[in-house]
Amino acid sequence: MLILVLSIYVLGALVIDALFVLPEEISRLLQIFDVVICAVFFLDFCIQFYKAENKLKFMRWGWIDLVASIPMMDALRLGRLVRLIRILRVIKAFKSLKDFMDSFFLDKAKGTLNSALLIAILMIIFSSISMIQVETDPESNTTTAGDSLWWAFVKITTVGYGDLFPVRLEGRLIAMVLMTTGVGLFGTFTAYVASWFVKE
Repeated sequence: MLILVLSIYVLGALVIDALFVLPEEISRLLQIFDVVICAVFFLDFCIQFYKAENKLKFMRWGWIDLVASIPMMDALRLGRLVRLIRILRVIKAFKSLKDFMDSFFLDKAKGTLNSALLIAILMIIFSSISMIQVETDPESNTTTAGDSLWWAFVKITTVGYGDLFPVRLEGRLIAMVLMTTGVGLFGTFTAYVASWFVKE
C-alpha cells in the first residue's frame, strides 16, 4: 500500500513538473521528496528481490522497479523513458490493488495505524509545498524548501516549536488541518499500542 500511494504521488509530481514551470523552492522540495521516495522504492526492490524464489523470473518486471528508483536528478535523469517506466509501475500496482486492500485491513489495528501514517506522509508533502505557494507576504518566514519542510514536520508532530509560523489566512488554515492530522496520528498510535495489551 505504501508503494502504491508513493507511486501515485510520483506520477502526479512528474506530470506537474512536465506541464508547468515551477518556482525554484517548490522544485527543490519535489527533488527532496523524490530522492526519499526513490530510496523507499530501492529498498522495496531489494526486499522483493531477496524474497523471490526465482530471481530471473522476478526480474522480468523487477527491472522496472529498479529503474524507477533512480531519482529526478539531472545527472541520473533518463528523460521520458524513466517517466514511462514509472507510469508502468503504477499500472502494475493497480493490478493488485484488490489484494492489497483485502490484506491491508486483515488486522484492523495495524491497518488503521498504517492508514494514519500514509495520510501523515502525504500531508507533510502537500502542506510543505502549499506553504511556499501561499506564504508570499513580505513578513512570512516560511519561504524556503527547508523551512517549509521543517515547519510541516513540527506542526504534524504537534510540538509547536514556534520558530516558523504562517502569517496569512491560507497558511493558518493549512496549519489547522496539519495539526488536526497530527493529533489523530498520535491518537491512533496510542490506541495501537493499547491494543497490544488487550490481545489474547
